[in-house]
Parts: sequence; C-alpha cells; structure tokens
Amino acid sequence: MHEASYWKKEKDLVRCGLCPRECKIHNLGYGFCRVRQNVGNKLYSVVYARPAAVNIDPIEKKPFYHFHPGTRALSIGTLGCNFRCKFCCNWDLSQAKINEDFREVLPEEVVKIAVESNCQGIAYTYSEPTVFFEYALDCAKLAKEKGLYNMFVTNGYSMMKPLKDIRPLLDAVVIDFKGNNEDFYHESAMASLKEVKKGALRYKSYTNAFIEITNLIVPGKTDNPDELVEHVKWVAKHFGRETPYHLISFFPTHKMSELPHMPAETVKKLAELAREHLDFVYAGSDSTVCPKCEEELVLREGFSVLKNSVKGGKCPKCGTKINGFF
Repeated sequence: MHEASYWKKEKDLVRCGLCPRECKIHNLGYGFCRVRQNVGNKLYSVVYARPAAVNIDPIEKKPFYHFHPGTRALSIGTLGCNFRCKFCCNWDLSQAKINEDFREVLPEEVVKIAVESNCQGIAYTYSEPTVFFEYALDCAKLAKEKGLYNMFVTNGYSMMKPLKDIRPLLDAVVIDFKGNNEDFYHESAMASLKEVKKGALRYKSYTNAFIEITNLIVPGKTDNPDELVEHVKWVAKHFGRETPYHLISFFPTHKMSELPHMPAETVKKLAELAREHLDFVYAGSDSTVCPKCEEELVLREGFSVLKNSVKGGKCPKCGTKINGFF
C-alpha cells in the first residue's frame, strides 16, 4: 500500500479530500471508491502501481479528436471508481472487489513501456483517474520529463487541490457526462450532475488542459432533445462554442443490459441540434469539418485518421482557426 495524499484526520477517522464525496473512513474501512483505506488512522491507496489494464490505443479511442489526432497513447487504469454506473462498460474493473493479483508496475516502468512502444502520451482511463490520483501524478511527472503528454478521461468528480497539483503536467482531459438529468445520475450512477458540472468547471479553472466533452445517450433516459440542448448551451457558455463535443451511443451492458442499443438515427438528430450551438459535434467517427467553409480537415475511419490537413492550427482553405492541437 502507498500512503495517500489529500486527506485529514478527524477524531477516530480520516476524511478523504480527493472528490466531492469527502468520505469519512473509520479504521480498516474503505472509501466509496473501494481503493482508499484507513489503516491506523492514515489513508492509503491500495491500488498504487497496480494497474488492472495497460494497453496501447489510438488517441481517437479516448475519444480525443482535436488533440494530436493520429497519435498513440499508453492507456492505464486501476480498479475502483467514485461512481456506481449501472451502464459501465468497464464494470469488471471499476466496480470489482480489491485483490492483490495485479503485478506491480511502478511509474518508471509505465513511462518506459510508453516510450518503447512508440506512444506519444499516457492516458489515465478505464476507471476514474481521480481514485488512483497519486499513481497518475507520479507517472505524469516522469512522462513529462520524457516529452510525453498526459491525459485524463474523467467523470468530473474531483476537488480543487489535486487539480492544482497536476496543473503543470496535465495536457488534455475528456470530461465524460452521463446525460443532463439529475435523476438519472442519482438512480444509475449514485452521483450528482450538479457536482459533475462543478468538477468540470474546476478542470477549466485549475488546470491548463485542453478539454473535450462526451455525453452518453441512453434510450428513454438521456435522449431528451430539450435536455441535450440545455447541456450544449451550458458547454458553449462555460467552455466555448469551439469545444469538441462527442455524443456516445449507449449499448446494453452490466446492470442495464435489458435496454436496447441506442438508434443511430436518434443520435444523428441530436447531433444536428447540438451543432446549432457548438462548432464541433461528433456522433461516432465523424470527420472534423471547418465550421466556416465546411472544408473536410480530418478524415476518420473508425479510430484511424486517414487525412489531417490542418496547417498551423488553421483551415488551409479559409484560414479559420481550428480549436485544438493538430
């Protein structure tokens, strides 16, 4: 075990300060995330340097479409999460019981794997990076020394202090919304949309990271057009009209396997509504198109980039600035 950061002692317990839950944890107890334990009134991370998944991915799989498209990232994640999503596609990691079966992979080895695998960066993903923050932070420090970029794929549940500490190291973030319905968050994720929005704004205020946003579209749950329009307006107001916005189609899994797949036509219609308020809206492996002259800039097929014609951050045809790092 590795002694945790971001906690304080309170009488006969400790209070965690990583996420908005601020769990009060008695001796030998765990936080909501199941991976932070009070041992002798000290808080420990029980997953430090014990990743449950290590893979090489195209950056588009995260999904990042405006941050170094066509590059590769070493993706790592541990067990544990501060949500309980009934629709989680990585539930076997995020909601698994803690065990000691995973091989220790120290930050030095993570960075070595990334470099030797010809990856340009590291993505902290699969489960929620906030719950293995100390590990991610130590990896990010070494990654930056080697010229690698660092990315979080996050549900947004994080507090200010950790984000301020990782500010010099964190290059890009995907903030993963689960719709725009408070009831759905409570019922299906045991979380709060209000707190997610606060967390998203913390990422904007306390890091220098480039931000892309995803929104999960679940049939009969988060596919209400009015709720979607309200959400994209919120994104445009707080993050800018040029923010890349991805509509993620639900597929049956975990405790919501009885629901149907999200119809592609519904997602396309919602994407058209979103484009009235945001310049870059994606409903799958869409190409990136100039919002002014409609020139095709980045051609995608699945997770592959077939063409990238952005020059100096601008459209080569009309000169419009394209938000991102190309």
